[in-house]
Amino acid sequence: MPRKRVVILGSTGSVGINTLDVIARMPERFEVLALSAFNNKLLFARQLRQFKPRYAAIAPEHIDFVAKASGVTRRKISDTSPDSLSRMAALKEADIVVIALTGAVALDPFLAAARAGKTIAPANKEALVIAGHIIMQAAAQSGARVIPVDSEQSAIFQCLHDCDPLSVRALHLTASGGALRGLPRREHDKVSVDRILAHPRWKMGTKITVDSATLMNKGFEVIEAMRLFNMSVDKVKVLVHPEAIIHSLVEFVDGAWLAQLGITDMRLPLQYALTYPRRMKSALKPLDLASIGKLHFELPDTKSFPALELAYYAARKGGTFPAVLNAADEVAVEAFLKNRIRLSGIFRLVEKTVMAHRSVAAPSLEDIRCADAWARLKTEDFLKGIK
Repeated sequence: MPRKRVVILGSTGSVGINTLDVIARMPERFEVLALSAFNNKLLFARQLRQFKPRYAAIAPEHIDFVAKASGVTRRKISDTSPDSLSRMAALKEADIVVIALTGAVALDPFLAAARAGKTIAPANKEALVIAGHIIMQAAAQSGARVIPVDSEQSAIFQCLHDCDPLSVRALHLTASGGALRGLPRREHDKVSVDRILAHPRWKMGTKITVDSATLMNKGFEVIEAMRLFNMSVDKVKVLVHPEAIIHSLVEFVDGAWLAQLGITDMRLPLQYALTYPRRMKSALKPLDLASIGKLHFELPDTKSFPALELAYYAARKGGTFPAVLNAADEVAVEAFLKNRIRLSGIFRLVEKTVMAHRSVAAPSLEDIRCADAWARLKTEDFLKGIK
């Protein structure tokens, strides 16, 4: 059986590192064809030495260093421009493309992989939030398969396997509640950046960890699920589940529910996406429900965490609203991480930008890019008046 050739865009982040760990344990099944990174030049050089991909890309200012440190010929390392990443995502010899990039930068390579008919394993939700209808249409036309690797979307994918969409009453995305679960809204601005970044269940990048604390990440997942599974917004719900053992659930019209359970380890959904449709033995410890004892559930506190309701608003409005929501949040979270605003300022900034937007109802890719650029400038403008 020939090995599957894998492209990983964003190989030095947590998803990329875990993907390479899965691949390293199955060398007979997978070959690393291409890797890209942004600025973690030391780790990227080590990855190139270990996995020896045929193609590599990193921010241009790091190319010389990486070439010298990895022993790879400089001309074999490209930059990380949208065109370069898109070419990498659409490589003729690629079988699987793992999209582990953060933010809207993933849009072009995600779309390129979809148009090229690849099996795509996205951990990036932003591209699906802002242009999911375009990406999924391209995938349908080319025969590309999209197998999500975020734990919640992977769980839904697994529960929906071979199900009639008309039999689904609702998708229930679970949320751990993040670092601030149970903390009243009036206390949020007293919390340090370090505490926000200490997620109780998952080790993730800084942006997604902040979004998890505000529940904006869960709002993005609602929109993502709409795109991935072709569901109306009113069929996508959120359930807080602190133990993070049930990764999501599907409720059917006959009253039955299906849930996907597992330990909190990204390698579980990553391996499933890589080996799909087969399930293979992994190196992960098995889930021990008896030792956990109880599982708890509650509705999200949208008064303390209004970002979730704002995401539902953008989803219901549609058009370019999701793109504006995402772009404004990227600017606002970056401002928080740089201590330019307090935590509550994130929501206030994003809400002001969303409410100031005039949407395009059926946006083209160019409309989405324009809305994204407008939102970033508008949020920066509003930022001057928020502390």
